[in-house]
Amino acid sequence: MSEQSVTVKEITSRKDLEKFVKFPFSLYKNSPYWVPPIIKEEVDNFDPEKNPAYQEADAWFYMAYKQGKPVGRIAVIVNWPEVKEMNKPKIRFGWFEAVNDAEVTSRLFQKVAEKGAELGLKYIEGPAGFTNMDKAGMLLEGFDRPGSMSTYYNPAYYNELLEKEGFTKEIDWKEYEIDVPKGIPDKVAKFSGLIMKKFGFKLLRFKSNKELLPQADRIFDLMNKTYSSLQSFTPIKPYQIAHYKEKFLKFIHPDYISLIEDKNGDLVAFSVVMPSFTEALQKANGKLFPFGFYHLMKAMKTNDKATLLLIGVHPDYTGKGVTAIIFKEVIELFNRKGIKVVETNPELETNNQIQALWKDYDPRLIKKWRTYRKELS
Repeated sequence: MSEQSVTVKEITSRKDLEKFVKFPFSLYKNSPYWVPPIIKEEVDNFDPEKNPAYQEADAWFYMAYKQGKPVGRIAVIVNWPEVKEMNKPKIRFGWFEAVNDAEVTSRLFQKVAEKGAELGLKYIEGPAGFTNMDKAGMLLEGFDRPGSMSTYYNPAYYNELLEKEGFTKEIDWKEYEIDVPKGIPDKVAKFSGLIMKKFGFKLLRFKSNKELLPQADRIFDLMNKTYSSLQSFTPIKPYQIAHYKEKFLKFIHPDYISLIEDKNGDLVAFSVVMPSFTEALQKANGKLFPFGFYHLMKAMKTNDKATLLLIGVHPDYTGKGVTAIIFKEVIELFNRKGIKVVETNPELETNNQIQALWKDYDPRLIKKWRTYRKELS
């Protein structure tokens, strides 16, 4: 074997998983656009003892080496409910990172294909994580803009490498940027009041995370109902909710969550917004201590940019104007907090219903992601 050849090693120990997580830190060392994860949280995410997704998923991790140096990595994942209950015989790949070398990419995806064939699966799809709460999609447009806490950033050559490997488009995702109106538009204010009165809705607001925490089960339950018809959506199971409470709620101030109940006390809509943590995570550079936590707390309190993370409306109330109430709440919040620009979370290109929500706010398409597919022979 020549010294130029690529070797691939399966990662099993926590020590090697830390190397797996830290690999992109060197790859993007000089990039102003990449947003690093918190290293410990990323390693914990790959630990079966700490991530409940492993109750219904399996994962394998690989790193590629050339001349003794790490040059690529990939995670291979099977979400068994997706395979067995949704009849989608696919193997996922995620956390793909590599230098611009076709041989490295080929060797990594050889491992994905081998595992898929071994398990009797029919095709490869990704990038994706264990569940829909993980990041998904490969950046296709918007390489000159910073990433975010909830999305991937990657160089343009990744798409070229995958296409050389025979991958084709599965579906695209879009992200928009919107300038926050100064004050509530008359149409929104009027319509919001009419809908509140017509259905007898009640707005719920929270002063602390302690108050908010008991609502998490209802939010996830409604999220399952809202997104169940979307492609590749796998329901969030009750045992996973506790994990996501711990993982995400510490990054969300209760001011940024709005819930709407009907007259019977049932949850009919929610919105979850986050201030942008992009700059804070870049300054933290993978570590919460000694200063990373400070940067995150500062970003939560003082920020002029935010992300519309999730909006959910019960199917029984779709198209009945409930989003006017949400928009009124969100715009008022942004004006109080000094938020001037908001980015939507990535949304499926086929999700015309959600994209129609932005049409009155002059949205700017700023990024696209793509998930890829390849048949297994």
